[in-house]
Amino acid sequence: MRARLVGAAVAVLALALTGCGAEKDAVANDTQFVFVSPGGQTDITYPVAERKPLPDVSGPDLMDETKQVGLSDFRGQVVVLNVWGQWCGPCRTEAPELEELQKAYGSRGVQVLGINFRDNDRSAPQDFVRDRELTYPSIFDPPGRTLLALKGYPRAVVPATFLIDKQGRVAAAYMRDLLAEDLTAELDKLVAE
Repeated sequence: MRARLVGAAVAVLALALTGCGAEKDAVANDTQFVFVSPGGQTDITYPVAERKPLPDVSGPDLMDETKQVGLSDFRGQVVVLNVWGQWCGPCRTEAPELEELQKAYGSRGVQVLGINFRDNDRSAPQDFVRDRELTYPSIFDPPGRTLLALKGYPRAVVPATFLIDKQGRVAAAYMRDLLAEDLTAELDKLVAE
């Protein structure tokens, strides 16, 4: 019995060390899970000619359940769409970086929009937002239904970030945690388009 508990603990630790989330892009090797990104890439940019319009990604606002928020609220703006969970260690570092982007680029037509994922109780992610003084909105979506709109794009990792151009098309996808400086060059290009 003790050996099974130790084995289970090792498996949980291995999963925790490889990232916060996995879907079909995870490969099981005995007790290890390894993230496999498309073509080995964690940063993917899509040329203008290959960008496709997304359907509206929307849902209940995390902080105000009487309100809906979504991509269509920000048409004509560049959107930094970030999938996060308060349970995700890298998200704790990334959220203040995204807030920094919101403050630096908001006046230039850029909007950060979060999708809170796998948090079944609203209070924990709400505390996360308040503690970090985040001003950008997030969709509250515990089961991840909004992610269906991103079909065809890598979405198996949390955190994941998508840059959406002014026409509502995915311009870039990042399957890793980010610093504000990781996005500035691409945001500058999208703002100028």
